[in-house]
Amino acid sequence: MTEPNGPILPEPGSAGPRTGLGTTLHAARPGPQEPPETRGRTTIADGVVEKIAGIAAREVPGIHTLGGGFTRTMGAMRDRVPGGHASAGRGVKVEVGEKQTAIDLQVVVEYGVSITDLAAEVRENVITAVERMTGLEVVEVNIAVNDVHLPDEDTQETGETRVQ
Repeated sequence: MTEPNGPILPEPGSAGPRTGLGTTLHAARPGPQEPPETRGRTTIADGVVEKIAGIAAREVPGIHTLGGGFTRTMGAMRDRVPGGHASAGRGVKVEVGEKQTAIDLQVVVEYGVSITDLAAEVRENVITAVERMTGLEVVEVNIAVNDVHLPDEDTQETGETRVQ
């Protein structure tokens, strides 16, 4: 007779393994007695957190747009391509761990708003949205103000409108 190569599990109703060889395994298999939230694993991609944070930051009055100069230029070109669309995560970088995340934002603010008050409001809105939607703990939200949007920057003058 040959020796068994692996562990020997007890037969149903028996007090232990059939022989003294091997190891008894006590597998923690989720079953009906386990709460549903422990039955499986959820992973959240960086892009998901970027979109949530980007949308939450844009909701705050006083934020003109997100992204640095180069990012905005590339985004504007991408938006003009047929089928292209604005990215909700533009100007947002995140690091996502198993239970925590850190967020970096690049913003352009409207002229006249208090940048310190605006940054506090953006942090609060982003942290609330990300933690509520993902369950991740937001450990930090870093905000880089790259530009101030002036009201007259929206109107583009052409040669015909200047000379009449």
